[in-house]
Amino acid sequence: MHESDTTLHHLDPFIRANSLFFITDSTTTSTSTLLTLISKSGISYTTPISCSSRRRRRRGIGDVEVRKVAADFLCVSLSIDGRRVGEERERKEEKGLIKGVKERGRVDGERVTRSGGAVNTGKHLWAGAVAAMVSRTFVAPLERLKLEYIVRGEQKDLFSLVKTIATTQGIQGFWKGNFVNILRTAPFKAINFYAYDSYRKQLLKLSGNSESTNFDRFVAGAAAGITATLMCLPMDTIRTIMVAPGGEALGGLIGAFRHVIKTEGFFSLYKGLGPSIASMAPSGAVFYGVYDILKSAYLHSPEGQKRTQRMKLQGQELSALDQLELGTIRTLIYGAIAGACSEAATYPFEVVRRQLQMQVRETKLSAMATCMKIVEQGGVPALYAGLVPSLLQVLPSAAISYFVYEFMKIVLKVE
Repeated sequence: MHESDTTLHHLDPFIRANSLFFITDSTTTSTSTLLTLISKSGISYTTPISCSSRRRRRRGIGDVEVRKVAADFLCVSLSIDGRRVGEERERKEEKGLIKGVKERGRVDGERVTRSGGAVNTGKHLWAGAVAAMVSRTFVAPLERLKLEYIVRGEQKDLFSLVKTIATTQGIQGFWKGNFVNILRTAPFKAINFYAYDSYRKQLLKLSGNSESTNFDRFVAGAAAGITATLMCLPMDTIRTIMVAPGGEALGGLIGAFRHVIKTEGFFSLYKGLGPSIASMAPSGAVFYGVYDILKSAYLHSPEGQKRTQRMKLQGQELSALDQLELGTIRTLIYGAIAGACSEAATYPFEVVRRQLQMQVRETKLSAMATCMKIVEQGGVPALYAGLVPSLLQVLPSAAISYFVYEFMKIVLKVE
């Protein structure tokens, strides 16, 4: 077979079916070849093609390109009306390469996004944990007084109780159980704050609104309270047992934990789960809902809008304190109001929950029976025993908690 026939044999069937080709060697140069095309319509076309430079020449009805590898022809391609035979495969390969690059870029982008999201989540949780540690340590003495009224059934007036604790246990007695309290409240608050922001954002996406409604805020707050309760109730049970009469003999956190597991089983750590959820759902709804409502009302007021515009103009020049949307004083006040509303609305559930945690298996009562027993022994006011010291504790605690949380989000650059 002639060399030209071999070359034509490998051409595209469409071209071979519509034209006749003759490839002849040029006598003028050893590096060029003539290709003659005679179409079936009778039109003859001859053009020189270069074997050494991959040069393309346009003339008449088509483009001819010869590719050479070493000393042999790899292919001869012809394009008619601007369409080159053999380029389709190249385009497909290029598209495949581009698609592969895009796919790798998408995967790498998702990895970066997941990594950045995990870091941001960690910062968010840490901001809530620090807020709990600072606020609880600050108000630990008031928390101790509240537990004396609820758990021990103390009947003394507030000042007499303070004197008794200071005389019998010293100043450090007011911080009794604070370490366990921090172990409980730090993860609780961290989960609570983070869950609330997450649920609120998801509800905002589902509704398609530009801003959360009051209903969204209350629902997100209730869901956050339930989530945190389910995850942190065991530590709260241990702390209550340690503060109760005889708790000192259990040997601290580990001893109390072993005692409960050994005598009552693992699920006894979830004693009072029903009242806890019944308490924390409305508590979270009120706590976060009231604060966000007050915050939104201020930011939409003329004063709030002026402050927002001023903060945007000054930008990074502001300190972390100055970057607080509500300012220091207003953040503390709104946090205190939200905490007081939440505590007053749900305090009877707190009393019942504490009493359930104190019960042993042999004499355990239901939540309703426990509530009726409390009312029988002390009347309805018994459901609010310790409310005054509790409010004295909640006001600064909620104020400091919200202030530290908002401050830490700025410092840690939480998105």
